[in-house]
Amino acid sequence: MQHTKYIDPTTDYGFKRLFGTEVNRDFLISLLNDLFRGRKTITGLVYNKNEHVGEAEEIGSVIFDLTCTADNGEQFIIEFQRSWQANLKRRMLYYGSKLITDQAPKGNRKEWNYAITEVYVIVLMDGFTMPDGEGDKSFLHDICLCNRDTGKIFYEYLGFIYVELINFTKEETELDSDLEQWMYVLKNMSSMNKLSTYLKKPIFKKLFEIAEYSKLNKEERKMYDVSLKRKWDAESIRQTAILEKKKAREEGLAEGLAEGLAEGRLEERAKAEAEKRESVIKMLRNGFDIQMISDIIGLPVEEIEKLK
Repeated sequence: MQHTKYIDPTTDYGFKRLFGTEVNRDFLISLLNDLFRGRKTITGLVYNKNEHVGEAEEIGSVIFDLTCTADNGEQFIIEFQRSWQANLKRRMLYYGSKLITDQAPKGNRKEWNYAITEVYVIVLMDGFTMPDGEGDKSFLHDICLCNRDTGKIFYEYLGFIYVELINFTKEETELDSDLEQWMYVLKNMSSMNKLSTYLKKPIFKKLFEIAEYSKLNKEERKMYDVSLKRKWDAESIRQTAILEKKKAREEGLAEGLAEGLAEGRLEERAKAEAEKRESVIKMLRNGFDIQMISDIIGLPVEEIEKLK
């Protein structure tokens, strides 16, 4: 297997190596702060050791359950989800709800008084898009509970952030923010040969050094290779599904077109027959001979006699 200079951060192993270890927590803190875009400033985080493995044969398994501390001392919980899963929106709602219900004490709830810690679910989507998201080309979807009529936020402290890397298409010379720099790195690191001068955040220098494939030992390379192959296989499955869906749609359109043409021909034929009958009736009213009408219009004498 031929490798690039830097590992792919969107593989299970690559993401865990760069963002899922205590020693590299500054990478995840930086990424999270940019995703919150000023709403939160995280100064510390703790990995809660509650990584959930993807169910059955589903693609991906990296989920970080984090307790974060902000610069004002408040704490909140984040679940960072990287894997593709069916029923994505429902599952993320389930994960977020579970993080809330798990906070309830087994007893003395009256004294607890539903002092729920803030909960956020963040989903990094690589190679797949939001369900029912056709037409929306945004790469960042920041979701919260709001009033349907006014758009005013109803509850601030349960949120979902979906990142669609497939929709991030900027080149390095077009990057306008720290968040866009992170998106560019996540999407393009594995195809880069060096740290670009356009990536100005100092933390990227450390990130690229740790992400070098040559820095992996034999066992780490083996785990990365397995993870990379899984990603390629998953992408192959997705592309095959897209092609099959496109083919079925094209076949359906072709079938619909053929049916439409056939229906059109039937309508034209019926219209022509109706016009013939109208002409016959007019000729009969004007005293034309039945045989003459048959010769001119091309209808059998028997049909003309019925119209008479």
